[in-house]
Amino acid sequence: MQKLLIANRGEIARRIMKTCRENGILTVAVYSDADKDLPFVQEADESVRIGPPPVAQSYLNAEAIVDAARQTGADAIHPGYGLLSENADFARRVQDAGITFVGPDADVIAAMGDKVTARRRMAEAGVPIVPGTDGVKDVEQAVREAEAFGYPVMLKASAGGGGIGMQVLDSEEALIQAFPALQGRAKAYFGDGSLFLEKFIAHPRHVEVQVMADQYGNVIHLLERECSVQRRNQKVIEECPSPSIQQETREALWQAAVKAAQAVGYSGAGTVEFLVDAKEEVYFLEMNTRLQVEHPVTEMVTGLDLVHMQLKVAQGEKLTIEQDDVRIQGHAIEYRVYAEDPDRFLPSPGKLNRFVPPVMEGVRVDAGVTEGSQITPFYDPMIAKCIIHGDDRQTALKRSKEALATFEIEGIKHNLPLFTRVLDHPDFVAGHYDTALLTKMNNHAGKGLEK
Repeated sequence: MQKLLIANRGEIARRIMKTCRENGILTVAVYSDADKDLPFVQEADESVRIGPPPVAQSYLNAEAIVDAARQTGADAIHPGYGLLSENADFARRVQDAGITFVGPDADVIAAMGDKVTARRRMAEAGVPIVPGTDGVKDVEQAVREAEAFGYPVMLKASAGGGGIGMQVLDSEEALIQAFPALQGRAKAYFGDGSLFLEKFIAHPRHVEVQVMADQYGNVIHLLERECSVQRRNQKVIEECPSPSIQQETREALWQAAVKAAQAVGYSGAGTVEFLVDAKEEVYFLEMNTRLQVEHPVTEMVTGLDLVHMQLKVAQGEKLTIEQDDVRIQGHAIEYRVYAEDPDRFLPSPGKLNRFVPPVMEGVRVDAGVTEGSQITPFYDPMIAKCIIHGDDRQTALKRSKEALATFEIEGIKHNLPLFTRVLDHPDFVAGHYDTALLTKMNNHAGKGLEK
């Protein structure tokens, strides 16, 4: 691999460039008009404009991105996360152009990207799944299926996830009302209006396992991450290892994740996500066939460079480490710093008049911006990730308070005050929390966090 085009933007583009610089690989940035002055454009060895600000005309324009790779002589493309990273058609287009795609095969992306197909594949492989359906064609079928395993249920888009691709419903009336709206959103955002139902598991923990696999059938796990601090089904804080599960459950998650990757012939970096209920029963949720936003917590705890491993696997090399080589080294917590109202979670675009991240021992900040950057309304409002490492969780929590207190952001609203509240909450401090944590904080404070 001589030259890598990064089909992404912001902090993840800069993160990938860092590993490339360390390994003598030239980089190509692609950018929209809205991003032309951001650091990732300036730091790349080459940069190519691919369109106007709207994401459909720029970062989702597969043809423009592949053309940019051809123009610059890039022999590989890294999709980052989000955007086209889990688009099987894009991966196939890249491969057909004779360019290395840093990720799994297009057919694997397609299989795991359709959540109904993924559920079926995992069940066949013996991976435990949430009780649910293989798809619902219309609202009448949805009502019948929901009656079979009872309310509340989760109505979900087959082709995409996140908060916009799912909705919790507690009655037949609510299901009938929500069905056409969610079907329309699924069609608009994911290009596929297919839906399915799952039994809603109340107050679960959301725990995921990082896997890495090569093209020769070797699969290892790189421990788990606790992702239960969420707003509107979107992660806000992640930590590794999970403080809330028993060792037996931890090992069951690791084994299930490796089994899931083996079942689909996976290669590259991937994440298998699970729900863990109050009895510590484990249920497969989905597999993300890409690098995760929260991959730095795994890097901090294992000492491994996941991007470097991705690049090596994409070039056809075997994994250079075995499962026994993976060791837990302390504890790490990631805080996603968003340009948004910390109470209502509404985006807050504008100019960063002041942006001074903490500089301390055990603190890593992956930022997509610098002071003076413009936060636009066109893309995800995350502006940085603050990752804190300590020899143990208590040290990581103490260091988190110190680091976040020195983080200076002015000119826009931001969610640093939310982290202060979370770090003061007894459930989080004790490590005994689930996906209802922010709702509990809302109910206690009466501030309408989820409105």
